[in-house]
Amino acid sequence: MAIERRREGRPLPEENGSVPGAAAAPPGPPPGAGLGVGAEIQAVPPPPSSSSAACSPLLLDYDGSVLPFLGGLGGGYQRTLVLLTWVPALFIGFSKFSDSFLLDQPDFWCRQADGQQGDWNGSLVPPGHANRSGIFPPATALPGPGNASECDCHEWHYRIRAGLVQNVVSKWDLVCDSAWKVHIAKFSLLVGLIFGHLITGCIADWVGRRPVLLFSVIFILVFGLTVALSVNVTMFSTLRFFEGFCLAGIVLSLYALRIELCPPAHRFMITMVASFIEMAGQFLMPGLAALCRDWQVLQAVIICPFLLMLLYWVIFPESLRWLMATQQFEASKELIFQLTRKNRMNTESDIKGVVPELEKEITRRPKKVCIVKVVGTRNLWKNIVVLCVNSLTGYGIHHCFAKSMMGHEAKMMITHNFYADYYTMAGIALASCLAMCPVVGFLGRRGGLLLFMILTALASLLQLGLLNLIGKYSQLPDSGMSDSVKDKFSTAFSIVGMFSSHAVGSLSVFFCAEITPTVIRGGGLGLVLASAGFGRLTAPIMELHNQKGYFLHHVIFACCTLICIICILLLPESKNQNLPENIPDGEHYTRQPLLPHKKGEQPLLLTNSELKDYSGLHDSAAVSDGISENTTANGMKPM
Repeated sequence: MAIERRREGRPLPEENGSVPGAAAAPPGPPPGAGLGVGAEIQAVPPPPSSSSAACSPLLLDYDGSVLPFLGGLGGGYQRTLVLLTWVPALFIGFSKFSDSFLLDQPDFWCRQADGQQGDWNGSLVPPGHANRSGIFPPATALPGPGNASECDCHEWHYRIRAGLVQNVVSKWDLVCDSAWKVHIAKFSLLVGLIFGHLITGCIADWVGRRPVLLFSVIFILVFGLTVALSVNVTMFSTLRFFEGFCLAGIVLSLYALRIELCPPAHRFMITMVASFIEMAGQFLMPGLAALCRDWQVLQAVIICPFLLMLLYWVIFPESLRWLMATQQFEASKELIFQLTRKNRMNTESDIKGVVPELEKEITRRPKKVCIVKVVGTRNLWKNIVVLCVNSLTGYGIHHCFAKSMMGHEAKMMITHNFYADYYTMAGIALASCLAMCPVVGFLGRRGGLLLFMILTALASLLQLGLLNLIGKYSQLPDSGMSDSVKDKFSTAFSIVGMFSSHAVGSLSVFFCAEITPTVIRGGGLGLVLASAGFGRLTAPIMELHNQKGYFLHHVIFACCTLICIICILLLPESKNQNLPENIPDGEHYTRQPLLPHKKGEQPLLLTNSELKDYSGLHDSAAVSDGISENTTANGMKPM
């Protein structure tokens, strides 16, 4: 069929649907030789016009040509910029974990009108459990669903466990019938983060990373400081939504800038350093709260360090990688000269000719892309969806493990201290990040994500299935098992699950930032970070419903882990690979086998370079015109 089409004078389409170049096209009849074949040839767009629309490959090969010309991370100015992306991570850590202190549910009791101490009510202790603090008299009756008289109090007194003298709950008496407002206040920050990631990600792809970062800093100062002046819980929750929105813009733009500054070999470690600095903010937060003593002072102290980021308007440039990918070559040229001056480099070291090639393309119009364009792709949208589901599952099931561990600790009397619980969670997160470094370095992004997801699934299934079996045997008189054995196993599985699920969520975000092309990296990061926010949102939702449906919630996420294990195998491996700059580059990211094939063994999945070797398949068909028509494709004559 291919030979017949060649003889008719019609050009064959290539594998990607484009028309072959003029050199490869067979000679056709002269233009005036008739309307049949000549009309078909004239209807096809000429090849020179399509080639002139394509940008120079040298300029789009940022990791291979532009970044080495600028010295990579060897340039002092690039190292300074990376350091500037690390510093705000400490402030971000303060803001992300402020809810644990501003909205902590304190122990509370009623002081009667005559000044005598009334019944004590532990907000987090279920009926029948001991007093956690030990300094107040035990409750004669805890407020229940149908016991409204216990909430009829003239004045509440509080014992706040989070190092503050007063927080939001004690400020506006958010207990008993008003306790639901605490969960709404927790919603507000998370929902603001979700919407902020989605919207600022698209804006960052359209106007750039630097404007999003700077405007987010300005508005978080406005809304964050206004939160400290709230006059009621409604105003507090509304302003916290906008604070979360602006915080999302800072997180996303810094993440994208950090990824786009680094060469392939250093991307993961530089991202992990930022994660460690953010966790340092988590560890320092209790001390900061103890120093501030009041929630309004604490809120102001958390927000004020962002004032330093106003200097970024002067010292932090736009992402050169994004400028080159969107074909803003005039601004790219100015920034390249600025970087060479800062690094005291000579433009004569431009061996590959980046600057002369930039001069040729400087009149090209910018080409910006929105994240919605990913819908028309074949592989890219699947990769992004898989990582979004992984992120949602990792952060969603993390709450299931945390709730299970804290519940068994309360039952086993291991700890009833706020700081012990807080630092246990922070320590597990730190151990998870420390384990990610060697695992991802050895197994790669896809292998590390698969390993941590398998651990999460095993911990979840064992906790749901094996522990129920142990519980049944513990009820038998001769089993020799007690409930304490079951609780110890559950605590161990919860710790393993929290450890691995935190790694799954963090690695999914980083993986998505690598495989998403530069032109839509903001939108891709926004989707995966918003998915992580939806996973975190399950915690206040379950608390609002008083943990009703907790088991079903855990079962659903356990099933999602099994689905994610299968889907992870479809992802490509991005370790030590150049970042894709445009959507076609992202489409060329194909999956490889987890283990390298043995020498002499034919691999089942071909790499991109091997696939490109088949681009001349149609040319070989043209050469075969001299072969007899009764010869088959394998060279054998039919019987």
